[in-house]
Amino acid sequence: MAIISMPVTWSASSLTPPNPRRLKRFCYSTMASASVNKANPCLGVKVTEGLGNLPKIVLTSSHGSEAELYLFGACVTSWKVGEKDLLFVRPDAAFDGKKPISGGIPHCFPQFGPGQIQQHGFARNMNWSFVSAENTQGNPVITVELNDAPYSRSMWDFSFQALYKVTLSEKALSTELRVTNTDQKPFSFTTALHSYFRGSIESASVRGLKGCKTLNKHPDPRNPLAGQEEREFVTFPGFVDCIYLGTPNELQLDNGLGDTVIIKNTNWSDTVLWNPHLTMEACYKDFVCVENAKIGEVELEPNQSWTAVQHLSLP
Repeated sequence: MAIISMPVTWSASSLTPPNPRRLKRFCYSTMASASVNKANPCLGVKVTEGLGNLPKIVLTSSHGSEAELYLFGACVTSWKVGEKDLLFVRPDAAFDGKKPISGGIPHCFPQFGPGQIQQHGFARNMNWSFVSAENTQGNPVITVELNDAPYSRSMWDFSFQALYKVTLSEKALSTELRVTNTDQKPFSFTTALHSYFRGSIESASVRGLKGCKTLNKHPDPRNPLAGQEEREFVTFPGFVDCIYLGTPNELQLDNGLGDTVIIKNTNWSDTVLWNPHLTMEACYKDFVCVENAKIGEVELEPNQSWTAVQHLSLP
């Protein structure tokens, strides 16, 4: 199995986008040295300007599937198989480099939900660096990186490295998050992928949660109600904000639009279902959130790492 790697040294430490002409020359020179077919520029990886002039990485597989990731927040905003985009970005999403991008697959790190620091942490509010790209049998793979900076240390005073690897194949999108403690003292964190899936709220359902312990945050998010899921197919009849603990490593989302998204995970121990219903009247009918999460704290000693994988696919 041939793997061709393309190191990328450009960093998104500022919001100034790269020079497209310079990137184009770099990509083609890399292709020439690696004897890559020029019909698939940059190993199926292209850096370009996205909305709000924010740097965006576009992945295109040899099978025609496509994905997009913004370096601001390392947010995957699109995953297309054929003409269908399986992810959803809210119409009120800001692409100004100031607010998190609302939609796609945002990060929640080092805190999920409210707590001692800002809501869902700072990883979705920071610029990640483009580290590398490669191609495995027509499947583009990229890795981006986040390190501590004055902004993160102002609320969470630890040194860390987060590597996020995204792999696109014909009918699948895989992400791997690896967090390493690069500090001299231990730290703990919670985290999640706040995934928005395109769907019809009236007919969407999730299968695989029956028997799981639940913490229902509706109607009082400060006092979740403990329980157990009894339904084979969990639906979204109204406002939904529920944590499922100890979930299996495979769930199935029927998006109500004719697609079944298989959601597999490794080391994401919990799941969160969310839909804002009438509190977001402009778009709540068009998406559901099925979020892989780590609700219990991950504790890392210096030089230790924690890794979790999410694998989304169509049958």
